[in-house]
This record gives sequence, structure tokens and C-alpha cells, in this order.
Amino acid sequence: MEIKSLSGVEFDVLAEAFGAAFATYEVQISPKELRTMLRRRGFDPALSFAAFDSGGRIAGFTLNGIGTFDGVPTAYDTGTGTLPEHRGKGFATQIFEASLPHLRAAGVAQYLLEVLQHNTAAVSVYRRLGFEVSREFNYFRGQPSAIPSVGMRVASVALAEIRGIAEKFWDFTPSWQNSFEAIERAPKDFITLGAFDGDRLVGYVIFEPAAGDITQIAVAESHRRQGIGSALLGEMLRQNRASGIKCINTEIGRDETLAGFLQALSIPLAGKQFEMIKRL
Repeated sequence: MEIKSLSGVEFDVLAEAFGAAFATYEVQISPKELRTMLRRRGFDPALSFAAFDSGGRIAGFTLNGIGTFDGVPTAYDTGTGTLPEHRGKGFATQIFEASLPHLRAAGVAQYLLEVLQHNTAAVSVYRRLGFEVSREFNYFRGQPSAIPSVGMRVASVALAEIRGIAEKFWDFTPSWQNSFEAIERAPKDFITLGAFDGDRLVGYVIFEPAAGDITQIAVAESHRRQGIGSALLGEMLRQNRASGIKCINTEIGRDETLAGFLQALSIPLAGKQFEMIKRL
């Protein structure tokens, strides 16, 4: 078995391996969706690695996104998988350990990932590799009930208009895949809406209509519980092209307002994740 970079590997080959590794997962990702996901998460094939069998076929892989997180050069685990016939051989650990010298040489200072909390085997492996839990996340998925209009003006706004002031609205810092850095890798995939009190922006939502993904949604603290979030979500639903919506990686302990809002609109809690970091 040989571990080497994915540089030069055709996307179709990668997509086939990804599909085989995750064939039994509840949520399936098409090749088109995988390409979009990789672009958004900063996938760098030169700093992503796979184990190849004697026939040159991918047996296991880790797809790394490269960027910054909290101002620190970071690698992000966009997807780690092992094909069924090669499981139980420790490939995920071997690939990760083989990647570390290359990541350090590229100036990466930390490694970031998210893992489902109920996947206790994976959590245990990551702890053994030196990862520590940095945050806990909820994620929500559902088909909202009817959303009443509150007469709030909601209109499209430029991403740049939101970018400079969004932090004032936040209760928590967005995760890697929901960050502005991620959004700006594929800005045409997103729609940005603002809610206005007169000429003043008091709330916004950034979403991916093809996936029904609420990437960011926030309302100024002074204007909460006035129907602004509902107005934003109602307009999002009118422009959404997916069968439902999801809101991934809201920070547990700091998302009470958002969690209550989503569940009141029939978007239930679907699961929990750990965000984990290892300093390199």
C-alpha cells in the first residue's frame, strides 16, 4: 500500500472513491454536490492524501481544505473515508500521520475537523492523535411550516455589505464551512438577503439555494423576537431550490436563540458534532 498526494488524480476517480466510501450513509452526495462542497471548503489536492492499493486504486483518503481559521493557517478535514474492503487496517490514521510533514512544510499550523458525537470510535481515534474538542455544534434539518409575514422589508444585498458588519450580529463565530472565507470561494453559489428597519440593516441570511443550506443567519440583538428571522427565512424558502433546509454547526451553549427559532418553525435538531483541533 502506498500513501501519496492526490495531486493529478482525476476528479471522477476521486468522486467514485468518495461514493464507495460513503455508500451506506443516510445522506448521499452526488458528484456535482461533491465538487461544490470541495470548492467551498478549500480542497487542495496537493495537500490531500490517499492510500493506493497494488493496482493503483484508492483504498482510503483524506481530502484537506487549506485556508485560515481564527487567523491561523489551517488544514480542514473535508472528508476522510475508507472503502469497505479495506476497513479495519488503520488507513485513516496512517494517511493522517503521513500528511503531517507535508502540511507543516506548507506552513499549516493547525488541523481542524468536525465529527459526529455519536461516532465514538472516530472521536476516540482523533483523541489518540492529539485532537482536542474546541466546540460542540448542533445541526438542524427539516421542512419548515408556513411562515407568517411581518411586513419587514427583505431585499437582496451585496455580500460585501454584510461582510463588514456581520460580526456585530453574531452570538458565535461560524464554523469553517460557514465562514466568509468559505462563502467567498464560491460566491455565485449563495444568495444574501438583508432585513431592514427603514434604511438600517437589522438582520441577514446567507444561503445556498441548491442545497437548502442556511450558511449564516443573524439578527441584531436589539431587534430580536420581532419576526425578522421569520421574514428572512420566509424569503429564503421562496428562493430555495432544495426539498428542505438545513442549518449546520450552530454552537451549543451560544445558539439558544437560533435553536429555539429553528425548532419553532419545524426544523428539528438532527444531530450533534464536535469541532476538534490539533496544533501542528
